[in-house]
Amino acid sequence: MAGPIELLARLAQERDLTVAVAESLTSGLLASEVGKGEGAADWFSGGVIAYRMPVKTQVLGVPEGVDPCSAECATALAAGVRTLLETDIAVATTGVGGPEAEDGHAPGTVYLGWASAAGTGAEHLQLKGEPAEVLDAAVDHALRLLAALAGDADPPR
Repeated sequence: MAGPIELLARLAQERDLTVAVAESLTSGLLASEVGKGEGAADWFSGGVIAYRMPVKTQVLGVPEGVDPCSAECATALAAGVRTLLETDIAVATTGVGGPEAEDGHAPGTVYLGWASAAGTGAEHLQLKGEPAEVLDAAVDHALRLLAALAGDADPPR
C-alpha cells in the first residue's frame, strides 16, 4: 500500500497540482519529506519556515497578536504560503513539540492549517511522546492532509 507521500506525488502529477508548505513546529521536516515525492520538481513549489512571529506576520500575513499555537495561526500560515508561492494547495504546521508546556499549551498540541481553492481551515491534534515523536507524527498527519487535499477529499473542519 502506498504511503501518503507516494499518494500525494501521484495525485499532484495526475491532477497537475502545485503544493506548498509553511512550517513553524516542524522546522523544515515536512518540506524535506514532500521533496522526496516522485517528480517533486514538477509539483512541489516549496515552503517557508516561519519559526519566529515576525516571519509569520511579515512574510505570511498572520495577524499581529494571534496565538502562534492556534487554529487561526495555522490557517493564516497555510493561506499565506499558498498565496506567496501561488500554489493550488498548501498545509502549515504549528504548535508545541515539548517537552515542556509553552504559553499555556501542553506539549504535543499541534495545529495543521490548510488552504486550497475550496477554502481554508485547521485541524487540531493532541500528540503524545517525546519532541522528536511529536514532530514525526505531525509530519505524517500533514502529509496525509496534503494527500487528502490533492484527492479532493473534504478537508477536516
